Amino acid sequence: MSDFRFPSRVQKLRERLTKDELDAIFISNGENRRYVSGFVSSAGYLLVTQNDAVICTDFRYTEQAAQQAPGWRVDRIGGKSDWLANLVNEFEIKTLGFESDDMTVATLERFKKALKENDATPELKPTSGIGVDLRAYKDAGELELLQCAIDIGDKAFEETAAQLAVGMTEKEAAWIFEKAVREQGAESISFETIVAIGPNAARPHHATSDSKLVEGQTIVFDCGARYQGYCSDLTRTVVLGKADDEVKRVYDIVLTAQLAAIDMVTSGMTGEDCDAIARKIITEAGHENDFGHSLGHGLGLEVHENPGVGPNAKGKLENGMPFTIEPGIYIPGWGGVRIEDVVVLENDKARVMSHAAKMSF
Repeated sequence: MSDFRFPSRVQKLRERLTKDELDAIFISNGENRRYVSGFVSSAGYLLVTQNDAVICTDFRYTEQAAQQAPGWRVDRIGGKSDWLANLVNEFEIKTLGFESDDMTVATLERFKKALKENDATPELKPTSGIGVDLRAYKDAGELELLQCAIDIGDKAFEETAAQLAVGMTEKEAAWIFEKAVREQGAESISFETIVAIGPNAARPHHATSDSKLVEGQTIVFDCGARYQGYCSDLTRTVVLGKADDEVKRVYDIVLTAQLAAIDMVTSGMTGEDCDAIARKIITEAGHENDFGHSLGHGLGLEVHENPGVGPNAKGKLENGMPFTIEPGIYIPGWGGVRIEDVVVLENDKARVMSHAAKMSF
């Protein structure tokens, strides 16, 4: 049972079980399942105790699970939910944690009913954030995969930026990026590409539309690639033609705020502390009310993960955690500027992982 693909992840999960006084945890979240075991699928569960590690999945995936997750016992399950009760009884589980952030009420009720019907009476304890807490720290292999995703996204963005032209629609620009990502070996984009021209760029999560690119207005391009499960996230703001003084002024404030946060963030700071570095610069420049989102977020198997980097993020930023730093200014009727890079804390300082060119005036 010790030949796990990711032994240290299983060990950390078991340490967390001890800390939270759980005999076992029942993992239903797909990313957490993949992270702990290496098993990638659209269906299945993990049950982990101090001595046992079981993948429960249907006939479509049992062979795949055995290949992808060495060291794990693979149980084939069907439509009935009695298999969980059988495992609870087999392992004599008294306290069973489940992922309350992931499991629906209906699914939980179904398992409760099956446990009762099969004389299994564990105390069911809702857990929150165990998987994402563990996933906040990235090991060397994960950082390598994340860097590959970032490199693909950077290159695809630069290819796209070189092809932007007046009269092209936001959707056409997004499609150029998506094709480039695929051509470079990514499995997909990591989220719906945002291309926002002019007044559209005043909305941080504008839905890419048929609006046409014009000269002189800011174009916010927020994009990412997914490579072997890991997600990149990059934002650049560009202008076709000549940028006027107002564009240059706003861009300079955002870039100054971003570079200050990258330069000054250290391990042991809270996400709130890091956010405050950039926010202070934007506020002092007179745009306090124009930066309405958090400075950043962790990323990995999902594009938004721990750690949080925002006004209320009390968790500490630690070495081995990658996250984005993406300040912005959004002015209704005019447009917006956002600049985003991924950094990772190493030796108590931020190392920048994104290398796509930024605008220079």
